[in-house]
Amino acid sequence: MNWELFFTILVIVVALGFDFTNGFHDAANAIATSVGTKALRVRTALIMAAVCNFIGAFLGQEVAKTIQSITTPPSGYSGLALVAAALLGAITWNMITWYFGLPSSSSHALLGALVGAALVAGTTVKWDTIWTKVLIPMVTSPVAGLILAFLLMRLIVVIFRNRNPQKVGSGFRHAQTVSAAAMALGHGLQDAQKTMGIIVLVLISMNFLPADSAIPTWVVAASAGAISIGTAVGGKRIMRTLGRRVIDLDPARGFSAEATAASVLYTTAYVFAAPVSTTQVITGSIMGAGVEKRVKAVRWNVGVNIMWAWILTLPMSAMSAAIYSWIIQLIFGY
Repeated sequence: MNWELFFTILVIVVALGFDFTNGFHDAANAIATSVGTKALRVRTALIMAAVCNFIGAFLGQEVAKTIQSITTPPSGYSGLALVAAALLGAITWNMITWYFGLPSSSSHALLGALVGAALVAGTTVKWDTIWTKVLIPMVTSPVAGLILAFLLMRLIVVIFRNRNPQKVGSGFRHAQTVSAAAMALGHGLQDAQKTMGIIVLVLISMNFLPADSAIPTWVVAASAGAISIGTAVGGKRIMRTLGRRVIDLDPARGFSAEATAASVLYTTAYVFAAPVSTTQVITGSIMGAGVEKRVKAVRWNVGVNIMWAWILTLPMSAMSAAIYSWIIQLIFGY
């Protein structure tokens, strides 16, 4: 039996498992506002998000290359063990936050876990990439979403101030179908690429793919399929947190939040190749759209809970991956 091939396939399956958890953990965020404003029914919204996630995964590879550049796993089983520990650490944190309904970042769970596993393995971590591509965008992307959603909502209020409120609401309820689809495409563009980057690291470590190779089409398709299935299966729990608990959204504010968040996701992917968090971007945008109405319209206590989940994600996922890495070393010696 070809054990190298067997274990490579096993870790790739785990990577796709992470992609699946990303789907039901994060993808609901793409259409939570449309459900919260009753622009779309839950099942309709999830199916639309799943389809758009699948399509979005084929729209770029820049983020995947950034993931590959964070660390260079050693060749052979040691590299495979590093990636496996990172994936298990990220999945564990995803499941914990999903259980408690906290919209933390699957992206940062994966990045933190990759760093934690690399440190235990004694592999070099490219801290300049972590700083410029992860930490700075982690702070600036939700802030950009908040500011831009506030400005867009203020513009909408000025333009439609003297229009019939019911007609305006109905119009933006229809527009939310488009903005939600754009948001879901952005999620597929951003988050499926992270799994692609991990799978490519596995293939390079086991010498099934030369370094600096293009991402194989089957890797793109498998990543797209896994995140889409995850989206369709289980996004309701976190959807309720963003769709109703942060702020009571009307259709215009829902459209403003989604359109802004989608633009931030596309910009960070295509211009900066930065793996940002869909969760953080849409949450910042929802808050920005709500603050335009009045500061007290936002339930800041919910926002504080979400913020704590964000802050804890990188260190906790790194710690989780480090524990898995030690366990793998104890059992297998890698």
